[in-house]
Amino acid sequence: MSLEDTISQDYVRAMKARDSFASSVLSFLRAQINYVKIDKRLEKVPDEEVISVVKKQVKQRLDSISQFKAGGRTDLVDKEEKELAVLKSYLPPEMPVEKLKGIIEEVISTSKAASIKDMGRVMKEVLSRVAGQADSQALAALVKERLTGK
Repeated sequence: MSLEDTISQDYVRAMKARDSFASSVLSFLRAQINYVKIDKRLEKVPDEEVISVVKKQVKQRLDSISQFKAGGRTDLVDKEEKELAVLKSYLPPEMPVEKLKGIIEEVISTSKAASIKDMGRVMKEVLSRVAGQADSQALAALVKERLTGK
């Protein structure tokens, strides 16, 4: 079963259970997935695309949380954190840092990357291998650290 189907089924379950909070979060997520479907003229959205939509929503929630904390709006922080928990349940589990470092080492040795100039090439290969199981900013920091030796 695809991730899109899972989200749709969970939305139906939330509606039947009269869980207005979960149903509103999932409804918005389904709408974002439909935008991708329309934009790219797809019948079925692949799981990779759905994951990127969910990650975008997670990033928006994290930004909102930091803004609301700065503004002292704890009520909105709580709401956003609950939404974040629902959204994160649809993401694949994060890959451990040690495994990421192993993949980075392997890519650097096979591509013979020697300096920070090779970071783009290394990042492209590493991102294709981890396939959404790691935060790209954290990954970039690890690659940069390895290539600069700092």
